[in-house]
Amino acid sequence: MILGIGSDLCNIERIEATLTRHGDRFRNRVFTPEEQSRAEGRPRTVAATYAKRWAAKEACSKALGTGLRMGIAWKDMAVSNLWTGQPVMALTGWAAERLAQMTPQGHRAVVHVTLTDDHPWAQAFVVIEALPETTPPPPGELTPDQAAPA
Repeated sequence: MILGIGSDLCNIERIEATLTRHGDRFRNRVFTPEEQSRAEGRPRTVAATYAKRWAAKEACSKALGTGLRMGIAWKDMAVSNLWTGQPVMALTGWAAERLAQMTPQGHRAVVHVTLTDDHPWAQAFVVIEALPETTPPPPGELTPDQAAPA
């Protein structure tokens, strides 16, 4: 069953200007070290990589039904990639608590995320699904012990 859906559209040039203006202050407030490493490792598309992750965090907060309020922190939602390149979202802190509250007893939550960009836009969709605990995990699903560090 679907527990939440969120989407966000982000202007890459706006993120690029914010990076120029606020630099590490912005990076460290919003993005985990792993997310920063991924973005900085793509010299030609740094701003687009950050913009997609910004959009994913916004979309995730909407799928959680809160938006960015009620104690949720930017870094409570972290985007990484499987070896195949598929993006995955790990939740920690208050975001993980909210996800646990939303998840019906006898189910486990799966957070699906997709990212795209076409300059000057970056877009993300997040779908939170509840599966019966007896359902085998899909290939590539993060288990709690694989979640991004807090």
